[in-house]
Amino acid sequence: MQFEQLSAGHGSLTAVRAGGGRDPVILHSLLADRHAFDPVLPALSTKYRVTLINLPGFHGSQPTVLALMDAYVAVIEDGFQEFRVAKDAILLGNGFGGTVALAFALAHPERIAKLVLSDAAAGFPPEGRQAFAAMAAKVAEGGLGAIAEIAAKRVFSPAYLAAHPEKIEERKQVLLAIDPKAFQAACKILQETDLVPLLHHLRVPTLVVCGEFDQATPPVLNRQIVQKVSGAQYIELPGCGHCPPLEQPEQFLAAIKEFVGL
Repeated sequence: MQFEQLSAGHGSLTAVRAGGGRDPVILHSLLADRHAFDPVLPALSTKYRVTLINLPGFHGSQPTVLALMDAYVAVIEDGFQEFRVAKDAILLGNGFGGTVALAFALAHPERIAKLVLSDAAAGFPPEGRQAFAAMAAKVAEGGLGAIAEIAAKRVFSPAYLAAHPEKIEERKQVLLAIDPKAFQAACKILQETDLVPLLHHLRVPTLVVCGEFDQATPPVLNRQIVQKVSGAQYIELPGCGHCPPLEQPEQFLAAIKEFVGL
C-alpha cells in the first residue's frame, strides 16, 4: 500500500495518508500505535482518503509541552488545518485516541461530520485512574518494556491472548518505540480528564463501538457516552478486547459500515 508521509507544526506532528475520497482521520490508542488499524486500512482506503495521525510521542510526533487535554486538541487542530482535512471528515478514535477525538469534537464540532469512538471513555472512575497512575509509575521505574504484559492484557481479550501469546512481545516492541515522557503525560491526562459533564452539548452524529471484554475501557464507560450524547448509537462486539480493528477487523468494519457509508 502506498502511503503519503505528512508533517505539521514544523514537523512536530506526523501522519500517514492512503487512498482518496472523503476524509476519515484516525487517532490510535495509548497502548497501540497507528499500525493497530493496518487490518482495516485496505478496506477503508479503497473508498476514503484515510489520515492516520501519530499522537504525541509516536513515530516522530513530538511530545506536547503541557500534559493537558487542551494541548492534544490543539495539536490535532493544527493537523486538520495543515493536512487540509475537509469539514465533512469522519473522526475515529480508539482508546486514548477516542478520548482525544471526543474532546476535539466537543471543542470543534464544525470541523467534523461524524464521530466514531472505539473503546473510549469520557472520564474514568477512581480505580481506572489508579491503573493509569500505576502504569506511569512502572514506566518511570523500569521503562516502557516493564508494562508489556499489562498492556497486552488490556489491549486483547483473554481468549485471544491465550491463543496468541506472542502478542505480549509484540506489545513490548510497540511500547519501546513510544517516548516514555509522552506516555506518562498521556496517563496523567487520562487521570485528570472528565468530559462527562460536557457530553450533552455534543451535536455531532456519534457511533460508539466497544469490545465485550475490554479491560482498559469497559463497556459501562462506553455506554455512558451513548446515554448522554443525543442520538448516539452503540454496538458491542462479542468476545473482543480493547482494540477491535486489531483483534476483530472484519467485525469492526461491519459495525461501522452503515454509519460511515462504506
